[in-house]
Amino acid sequence: MLEATPLGDGWILRHDSDRLPAGVPGCVHTDLMAAGVIPDPFLGRNETEVAWVGRRDWTYERELGGSSAQEQTDLVFDGLDTVAEISLDGRLLGAVRNMHRSYRFDVTGLSGRLSVRFVSAYAEAEAVRGRVGERPGAYAEPYQYLRKMACSFGWDWGPTLVTAGIWRPVRLEHWSTARIARVRPLVTVEEGVGVVELAVDVERTRVEAPLAVEATVAGVRARAEIEGAGGVVRLRVPDARLWWPCGYGEQPLYDVQLTLLHGEDALDVWRRRVGFRTVELDRRPDAHGTGFTLVVNGERLFARGVNWIPDDVFPSRITRERYRERLEQAAGAGVDLVRIWGGGIYESEDFYDACDELGLLVWQDFPFACAAYPEERPLRGEVEAEARENVVRLMPHPSLVLWNGNNENLWGFRDWEWEPRLAGDSWGEGYYLGLLPRVVAELDPTRPYTAGSPWSGSWDHHPNDPAHGTHHSWEVWNREDYADYRLSVPRFVAEFGWQAPPAYSTLRRALPGEELAPDSPGMLHHQKADDGNGKLRRGLERHFAVPDGDFDRWHYLMQLNQARAIAAGIEHWRAHWPVCAGTIVWQLNDCWPVTSWAAIDGDGREKPLYHELRRLYADRLPAILAGDGGLELAAVNQTAGDWTGALTLRRMSVAGGTLGRTGVKFTAGPRAVARVEVPRELTPVGPEEFLVADVDGLRAVHFPLPDREVSYPRPEFDVALAPGGITVTARTLVRDLLLQADRLEPGARADRGLVTLLPGEEVTIGVRGWKTPDAETARSALYCVEPTR
Repeated sequence: MLEATPLGDGWILRHDSDRLPAGVPGCVHTDLMAAGVIPDPFLGRNETEVAWVGRRDWTYERELGGSSAQEQTDLVFDGLDTVAEISLDGRLLGAVRNMHRSYRFDVTGLSGRLSVRFVSAYAEAEAVRGRVGERPGAYAEPYQYLRKMACSFGWDWGPTLVTAGIWRPVRLEHWSTARIARVRPLVTVEEGVGVVELAVDVERTRVEAPLAVEATVAGVRARAEIEGAGGVVRLRVPDARLWWPCGYGEQPLYDVQLTLLHGEDALDVWRRRVGFRTVELDRRPDAHGTGFTLVVNGERLFARGVNWIPDDVFPSRITRERYRERLEQAAGAGVDLVRIWGGGIYESEDFYDACDELGLLVWQDFPFACAAYPEERPLRGEVEAEARENVVRLMPHPSLVLWNGNNENLWGFRDWEWEPRLAGDSWGEGYYLGLLPRVVAELDPTRPYTAGSPWSGSWDHHPNDPAHGTHHSWEVWNREDYADYRLSVPRFVAEFGWQAPPAYSTLRRALPGEELAPDSPGMLHHQKADDGNGKLRRGLERHFAVPDGDFDRWHYLMQLNQARAIAAGIEHWRAHWPVCAGTIVWQLNDCWPVTSWAAIDGDGREKPLYHELRRLYADRLPAILAGDGGLELAAVNQTAGDWTGALTLRRMSVAGGTLGRTGVKFTAGPRAVARVEVPRELTPVGPEEFLVADVDGLRAVHFPLPDREVSYPRPEFDVALAPGGITVTARTLVRDLLLQADRLEPGARADRGLVTLLPGEEVTIGVRGWKTPDAETARSALYCVEPTR
């Protein structure tokens, strides 16, 4: 039987004349921090002080010894970042140049000093650029010239910390006769029967040895002979239960085991969990353009999505527990789809395991983002090798439902002045429209592939045409008011977002000793977007008076404006299902403490946007829409049954009076939207009126003017301690009340975000992690909209 020996201990990192302890898995930066050589680059402006690390060569070493009675011993690296030579006692075992691949070297009978020498990623990228020529990109850093996590080189939300190291586990594998080299599982449902087809590749030390494989799943057993280097075994599971996305059903998972046999001797075992489901992508043309609707088990979905970036710029630090926590946060916000963005990585098995268990659909980008990528060697061969390995590696996961060729590169070619600069040079089109779809079709025909995001489906339409395929909506954040989200109905909004600063305690930890201001040195350093603060200010002043000189007020209003902006888009687009079939918010998470588009900041704290997503992505959502013909109430129902409700509409005065009221009954069918016209006499006008819609404990509010023009009263409310939190009772209209629980103490968390109270209403806010509850202290951490005149 194959034996594995982990090699995580005993490594040293050579730094000048020093020999430092090294963590494996890990990277140079984390080792240097642990040794006190460099400061934490997440704090203050330390990022700039450690920039030299990415431009150095580094060597990891350890002793490799021990003998085995097995016929062959392999040295296996699950991940090397990125360009390295591997030697044993001066003997070169091999050279590698791809962070996204694993590597295996025959070290049978060898021992001695194992050395992994990493070349600076900058040096390699610049060498490749010198050979293949210049290629344009969204950023000046040369990330498109090597197969490495692009955002290591910085992004408009991330630091420039160019890593190197043994970033995934390493081990010795001892084996005899044969081992399982690869298993390609095709998991399908045929006429109600679950089918698992396992295509097995083997590596042999003895060509003549007779081999067989035996597979089991759900009590079903099958056997097949191995001829030469491979074979196929097929199992049918008549009573297999379907795996569903969260909110649509359960997520049953089945253990599959495949054993490689030589006679009665087990040589190697492959184990995975699978789920039975079907997935299609409906891209048929219709009266509105070209659709983009995910269909799982025959059920058409409105995808409630978030974009995922690496959760740490040093991905070796992301544990199984951290993946689980972050993805549970996503599921807790009503999310049912996570898009792994193309400037990052193929995540670890821990990520996809959690998505399988939580029912989170995974849209997987191939790692290409925001640049023209050369198609010459050495890159082309690396791209194909990594694609083949990772497609097969991730195939068992039922959560994975879509392969996507790239992020924004097809759009960039058309709109970002790449075409004239390229002058006919390769730029990646051959990957996205040729190589990658061929690899997916050959290896994983059970899942759909799309060439990019955004992508209209062909060059017959503009790549980012909202009427065709996927659309990225960035003009609103960059140049317009968030109300403009309501001016169009894209078929699928794969990216849109609005910035806000992280939680107050996150800023205090990241910027120790700094007097916080929007333009203080640390705040500016932790704002990576082009003109980010300018866009924040312009976006806010359309709705509120900008509170110059009051950082706490600025901080609250920026977070409020982020939640308002995302609500404007999602309410509108969900109300237009099935024309619009999904929204993927940019973004769920951060990789360090930063002002960004994230709903969860770099310290894992939920912004108000996170809690707003819980409302926006709930199975049932009432939304008030303003159109040319007046106001409408959209009742969005994403449940499997009818939503029959009694809607109460009230035209209110900001002083607290009811100016008009009516009750309306409605029925929204399963996975459907019902619309109710708001009577003209209940339509609010002027700065002193607003509309309230209540149904089944859910509420929507509509003010006809921007907040800076509304005649809000001075908010008055009472605060009292309650079991596990506080109760706030309104004596006036209280608009968008928010408890910033981390201001009570850094570890405290609130169970809800923004809430609007009418006079006499109360809300109980749960707080966990608050060691010394006190009502007056709670009052100091409560914020709400205040009058501007």
